[in-house]
Amino acid sequence: MNLQSMTGFARSVAEHDGTSIAWEAKSVNGKSVEVRLRLPQGFDRLEPAARQTVQKRFARGNFQMTLTIGRAAGAQAQPVVNEAFLKDLAGLAKRLQEQFGVAPAAADGLLALRGVLDIPETIETEEARSALDTAILSALEAALNGLQQARQGEGAALRSLLSGHIDAIEALTLRAEADPSREPATIRERLAEQIRLLMDASANLDASRLHMEAAFLATKADIREEIDRLKTHVASGRALLDGGGAIGRKLDFLAQEFNRESNTLCSKSNAAAVTAIGLELKAVVDQFREQVQNLE
Repeated sequence: MNLQSMTGFARSVAEHDGTSIAWEAKSVNGKSVEVRLRLPQGFDRLEPAARQTVQKRFARGNFQMTLTIGRAAGAQAQPVVNEAFLKDLAGLAKRLQEQFGVAPAAADGLLALRGVLDIPETIETEEARSALDTAILSALEAALNGLQQARQGEGAALRSLLSGHIDAIEALTLRAEADPSREPATIRERLAEQIRLLMDASANLDASRLHMEAAFLATKADIREEIDRLKTHVASGRALLDGGGAIGRKLDFLAQEFNRESNTLCSKSNAAAVTAIGLELKAVVDQFREQVQNLE
């Protein structure tokens, strides 16, 4: 399955029986699926079906869907003028002008009077309304297809970035594992030197106890476990990317695990070279986690 980013935009246009239909669909990052609909007056009936259509298609993201409806001129209801009433009003206005000198009546003023102009409501059969609703929802599907393609296009770019970050994490892990400071001979030499310095500083120290404490500290400072876990997480990350789908939450959890192991590696390190690797590792993990936030 393809990876999807949570950001994208698409637009679809359709026509049905003299009515133009246009959907604009856009999405941004979100913890779950949240849908906001902007529908023209009189089309609120479509909200449940439109919302369900979006929720079935996507796993995460904040979605804003805007519907625009345009009626053809022939489909508009024609105004009806009560000409007899208008004639009476015009005659009355003329007499008032002649007798009292009032300003002459304007056509728009007369037409604005109640009862002069009437725009009847368009009578729409249930069958016609159902056909229009079907066309609108079909146009919505087309818009969501475009949105999905846009999200998948960005998801492909994110896959490449995340794969590169995982490669970098693996390379740094292998560098830490192969660092000369982790060689048994180097560790023994470093501990022996530290013990010698302590013994020279104080003749009252118990040599055998000191060796036991040094061995304990050496064991505590060993990063073998962290390296093994990092390798396991690298394999998990690659498997998730290969599997695709809605893996954003899983990768976010994996990023937390990467961060935990890199922190522990830095805290346990007793060599400057390994500490530097750990700090570099933390920087790559931060970049990995930042990009993961954009994935569905």
